[in-house]
Amino acid sequence: MNRLCQIEIDENGLARPTPEIEQERRVAIYDLLEENSFALPPRTERELPRGPYRLHLAIREGRLVFDIATEDGAKAAEFHLSLGPFRQVVKDYFQICESYFDAVKRLPPSQIEAIDMARRGIHNEGASILRERLSGKAEIDTDTARRLFTLICVLHWG
Repeated sequence: MNRLCQIEIDENGLARPTPEIEQERRVAIYDLLEENSFALPPRTERELPRGPYRLHLAIREGRLVFDIATEDGAKAAEFHLSLGPFRQVVKDYFQICESYFDAVKRLPPSQIEAIDMARRGIHNEGASILRERLSGKAEIDTDTARRLFTLICVLHWG
């Protein structure tokens, strides 16, 4: 019950993604729907509906918005996060991804592996920031945080 069953990305105002970015998004959503851990922690002021949940992810007025509904569409929660803590790690992630995509086309496997290790390290850093920012709002595991961070990067594209 503590999982996401549907994920939508609000594409309003987003630049058209490159094929690589589009592939990253598809893979992240597919992997998230296959396996994730997402729970809304108990609140003293009100009882929250149980999952599974639908997630609508957007950027509105310069903030990252998690709009959460139950499987049947009833509003469960909404929280807005500042994009500031994500800006540098997203920028670093895009730079290393560009290097990785370029390396795959022309470099030997040993160099590709080194770039991929750096890419995973930055990805883990982004996931860690996301888990920290969601503390008290949503409980997610590391793999879910990594995949959601990928989707946050997609929202930053362009």
